[in-house]
Amino acid sequence: MNTGSQASSQNPLILITGGSRGVGAATARLAAAHGYDVAITYVSRESDALAVVADVEASGRRALAVRADSADPEQVAQLFGKIDKTFGRIDVLVNNAAILARQSRLEDLGFERMQRIFAVNALGPILCAQQAVKRMSHRYQGRGGSVINISSGAARLGSPNEYIDYAASKGALETFTTGFAKEVARDGIRVNCVRPGHIYTEMHASGGEPGRVDRVKDAIPMGRGGQPEEVARAILWLASEEASYITGTFLDVTGGR
Repeated sequence: MNTGSQASSQNPLILITGGSRGVGAATARLAAAHGYDVAITYVSRESDALAVVADVEASGRRALAVRADSADPEQVAQLFGKIDKTFGRIDVLVNNAAILARQSRLEDLGFERMQRIFAVNALGPILCAQQAVKRMSHRYQGRGGSVINISSGAARLGSPNEYIDYAASKGALETFTTGFAKEVARDGIRVNCVRPGHIYTEMHASGGEPGRVDRVKDAIPMGRGGQPEEVARAILWLASEEASYITGTFLDVTGGR
């Protein structure tokens, strides 16, 4: 991992929380190909995070992996301090880190599970955005930037009998997206949201059904699950100047569902 210096990097910097696997890792690799330096966070998968770093550096870009729980305000503050020291800038924040727990009906959900899911999936992005706005906003002499929150088709569908706490936490993230986008629209910051549908990632194993995408794919109008790279392309488009007049918008990457 590069240590960098206090000087601002020439390349734009993208921070992707939860960047060691799945959509986050795919976004990191594609961002490097698009000319970004890349910072990612992880909680437990250090070897996977270092593999992403190696791929980014192989593309000729600078990379940093930081162990940080985005639901912990102190760890979030330390994360952004490391980004300041290493890159001296942040241009794009992708709030991707999220968790779900085993499939369950409401009456069987434990309170600690609910608290943790909301802490990571809803409060975490708010904490990260709070730090990002202090660096991006014209109010703080920032150069502007882009925040992309990663929600889920579950926020619209509700995930009954499976993950209604997860779906509710993503609904909270979507409401935050709307309010935050309006709050900083004149400060040079665009805030948008991507809603992935059924994507082939390891996350489904956390819910107890690794093959979930294949089980439900016939209900998807396109007849297949999505790949992490397909979500990554949507994220990077929203981050780019091609989306310069787009804020407060929700982009479904769901195969039509």
